[in-house]
Amino acid sequence: MGFGFNLGLVFIVLPLSILLLIIWLVTRKLIFGKILGVIWGIIILIVMLATTARAIIGNNYLEKNDYYGEYIIDRSFFSGKQADWQYDSFRFKISEEDSIFFYVTEKDNIIRAYRGVISTVKPFNSERLVIEMKKPTHHVLNLNPTIYRETNSFYLVFNSPKFYNMFFRKGLWVRIEDKKKR
Repeated sequence: MGFGFNLGLVFIVLPLSILLLIIWLVTRKLIFGKILGVIWGIIILIVMLATTARAIIGNNYLEKNDYYGEYIIDRSFFSGKQADWQYDSFRFKISEEDSIFFYVTEKDNIIRAYRGVISTVKPFNSERLVIEMKKPTHHVLNLNPTIYRETNSFYLVFNSPKFYNMFFRKGLWVRIEDKKKR
């Protein structure tokens, strides 16, 4: 369980349980025992439900190999000409050799490729992506991305000084015109 749950258990539920147990033993009134049973029954039920939900949904912790693949601009966050232009102008690939290739494109044509290496750090349960680019690099890659996890996926947000937040998601680049035909 999480930190808040454990904190509440130690500083609220445990002292309350000890107090109810002492009162129950001293007064011999069954109501205090029932209250104690209900409290711990609810706690056990919450733990069982959380464990079952985690087993069904699965964890969404990221590992280094989750980052391998091709990334495109996610146009679902913002629509319009700017999103379409970004989609047609930027994409990147992270290979299993821990290389990153950032492409500046004009639709199908790669105009310029920037190369770097990736690594990960694991400050908590999920690994965070660290990108080191060869200099000079593109302004989109000046900072490491922020990673947003969803139930079964994730997306990366790069903070560009020119374009602000740029949202990338795993996927293969397809012409926008071809997507509209589907």
